Amino acid sequence: MPLEVHVVTPEREVWSGQAGIVVARGVDGEVGILAGHAPLLVRLAIGRLRIHNEHERVWAVVDGGFLHVTSEEGTTRVDVLASQAELASEIDVEAARARKEEFERRLLQDRDDVEARAGLAKALARIDLIG
Repeated sequence: MPLEVHVVTPEREVWSGQAGIVVARGVDGEVGILAGHAPLLVRLAIGRLRIHNEHERVWAVVDGGFLHVTSEEGTTRVDVLASQAELASEIDVEAARARKEEFERRLLQDRDDVEARAGLAKALARIDLIG
């Protein structure tokens, strides 16, 4: 029985469909979800989200949020509730590289700039996903 997967942000539904496995980066490490998984709530870190089924592999980047798993009556549902998310096909890698350089410059001026650290992590996650 496949997973029912929904990836949403406050602005939109990014992706939904069925999958065999979902792998996400939580604040305490990676977590993989298969059908029949126990109920779970994971706080997401900035990082990759992988959704695989036998026909396709969906790659995305999430900028934090939560992954919620429920299983009942033979159905396992995975909800990725992200503060922001982009599918790999939506990422503008040149814009991500420009943001990376901007945030690196800011951090050279102020190593304690929390906003710049978060922005750099977001840009790097996008660059890493696209290559």
